[in-house]
Amino acid sequence: MQIDKLVIQNFKGFKEHFTVNLNSGLNIIVGDNEAGKSTIIEAINLALTGLYSGRYLRNELSQYLFNESAVRDYLGSLVTDDPLPPPEILIELYIDGGDEVAFLEGDLNSDGSYCSGISLRVAFNEDYKTEYEALISSGGVKTLPIEYYHAVWKSFAREVITTRSIPIKSALIDSAAARHQNGSDIYIGRIVKELLSPEEVVSVSQSHRKMKEHFMDEESIKAINQKITEAGKITDKEVKIAVELSSRNAWESGLTTYLDNIPFHFIGKGEQSIVKTNLALSHNKAKEANVLLLEEPENHLSHAKLNQLVRTIRDNSANRQIIITTHSSFVANKLGLDDLILLSNRKTLKLNELSSGTKAFFEKIAGYDTLRLILCHKAVLVEGDSDELIVQKAYQMQNEGRLPIEDSVEVISVGVSFLRFLEIADKLGKPTCVVTDNDGDVAALENKYADYLGANAKVHIKICYDPDVDEGDHAIGGKPYNYNTLEPKLVKVNNLQVMNTLLGKDYQTLEELYTHMKGNKTECALKIFESDEPITYPQYILDALA
Repeated sequence: MQIDKLVIQNFKGFKEHFTVNLNSGLNIIVGDNEAGKSTIIEAINLALTGLYSGRYLRNELSQYLFNESAVRDYLGSLVTDDPLPPPEILIELYIDGGDEVAFLEGDLNSDGSYCSGISLRVAFNEDYKTEYEALISSGGVKTLPIEYYHAVWKSFAREVITTRSIPIKSALIDSAAARHQNGSDIYIGRIVKELLSPEEVVSVSQSHRKMKEHFMDEESIKAINQKITEAGKITDKEVKIAVELSSRNAWESGLTTYLDNIPFHFIGKGEQSIVKTNLALSHNKAKEANVLLLEEPENHLSHAKLNQLVRTIRDNSANRQIIITTHSSFVANKLGLDDLILLSNRKTLKLNELSSGTKAFFEKIAGYDTLRLILCHKAVLVEGDSDELIVQKAYQMQNEGRLPIEDSVEVISVGVSFLRFLEIADKLGKPTCVVTDNDGDVAALENKYADYLGANAKVHIKICYDPDVDEGDHAIGGKPYNYNTLEPKLVKVNNLQVMNTLLGKDYQTLEELYTHMKGNKTECALKIFESDEPITYPQYILDALA
């Protein structure tokens, strides 16, 4: 039994119809902050439990659950001649489970297909239509009239459902949560309680009561209470200090978890994260769950600790669907690229949706390089380290000394693998520029990037290169010098004197300068990057930055 597909519309950051297809086992959803990872987890848990932030949705309805843009469009339309209908939230879970979920089969879904699933809508309640129309006609509506909304929770078979009737169960684990009450971590306290049998809970309660009775019999406590009494008449009631025991489960808030005799909230955050996740994976609720939802399990963890956590997750993944969200740039290597779902610009991409060659390529390179393109807002792809330094310096000069990364722009050195990265950028709609040498053969370059040039040009992808082919007689080591790479193009738009000043040299001829720059590409680029001397940049680099 598993969730095949999730559909979200108008819920928090997702305005348009958003769909993500899920793997049957492990799913690692990777994306930048504000990409919508947490919203995906919340939506799945909400549709399976009816709970939002631990409370029943019907008691938590708020304008802030709705997509802000959808609400703004709606409110803006009320002062026009063509007002929009009240926006509604839609969350759909398409479930595969054979006979166990046959009673959920129907066509109450946005696909219009006959399948098993759950639909949760937060929509305008037509019972209030007359009252709502009177409110709108009076004008002055500035916020979403949430009092006229209700939550409609049904199966695709159009039958009202409850948590008890849903055969697929979820356990939400947020290892980053750190809520305390009386020095005790509420989250870990709840997990510990769920590990206990009903008999053990009774036993703990009885021990807690005995502790209270023993506390009250202590001579020092009796003396304190006597002193309070003798201090004067405070009220008609008796006043004394005691252990709180007003509720049956008072022990929960009165106990603190210890690790090696140290209170839990005093140990390192990384160790807290591991303990919480390990306990959560083993507690009764998780054992019964078909779907485990983990939010940012890597919080505060080193690579070694993350490996331990990954092993625990995989050891507990049998017959379960696990959905993990993270913005960690190295998590791909740790959890496995085959299970990655890349989330960017409200679009998703799995590696199996890439060409076989590109998929194999990204499986072999470091996770940091794999995900830099995914996690940035915009990207500039260059060939090598020297190109990366020059482009970053040009960006600094145009942007008051800021590095590109400070504006969420990544300058990524990709070697000769431009097309691999462009395939991902294209599928995700990521604004991306390529800065490349023409190497003296513009026709070959344009053929290489034919899918992104001319009639095939894409609004979010730009190929930047110098259309001019330069020639000369210089040779190095008996081989003709290539006048159509970054270094000679820099020399071309400046001059020998400017370049000597930048590099701290005193060459008398351009040929001497060419030879030095070719043999010391990165060193020369670093000198330019660190220099405050003015320099002109080739137009194709400026085009990329524009």
